[in-house]
Amino acid sequence: MDTWSAAVTLFLIMDPLGNLPVFMSVLKSIEPKRRKFILARELLFSLTIMMTFLYSGQALLDFLNVRQESVSIAGGIILFLIGLKMVFPQPGGITGLASGEEPFIVPLAIPMIAGPSVLAALILLANQDSTRMLDWSLALGAAWFVSAVILMLSGTLHRLLGEKGLTAIERLMGMILIMISIQMLLDGIGHYYSFG
Repeated sequence: MDTWSAAVTLFLIMDPLGNLPVFMSVLKSIEPKRRKFILARELLFSLTIMMTFLYSGQALLDFLNVRQESVSIAGGIILFLIGLKMVFPQPGGITGLASGEEPFIVPLAIPMIAGPSVLAALILLANQDSTRMLDWSLALGAAWFVSAVILMLSGTLHRLLGEKGLTAIERLMGMILIMISIQMLLDGIGHYYSFG
């Protein structure tokens, strides 16, 4: 996987357009100026968490004695399930915050931006080629930056695209993510049988 592919994959998993309604519902009872500050703070928290995971993920895999093929297959399955949820979304809220309460790390930084699927993908990247950590860092930074811009412009985008437009884009992203996940799964199985 090259840097560009990694950045696109991470962006699709972060799914900022799919998260827009959740972010807006969590922040709707907070005044607009404070809203921008909270959003920026949560985005910085999420970047710190993801960078930490990118650089410590390989050590975790070495400690657990897990092979690259296993991570590729597991990552493919996780991404496939995330993609399915994007194509066929389930109703129900996930915020768990009282009205007017300010979010802090949970649920915006974790799990909305730095969710389990993003963290699993970062471990996969680090394990795929540990000599390209700068490339993976750039990919993560690019995906995070585009997601941050989209989330910071959430009000404008919601007005421009509307609920149906956001839903259509999220489902399209889900389809792309499903294709990427199947490729990861096939690569993992192929490597397992080649070198196993």
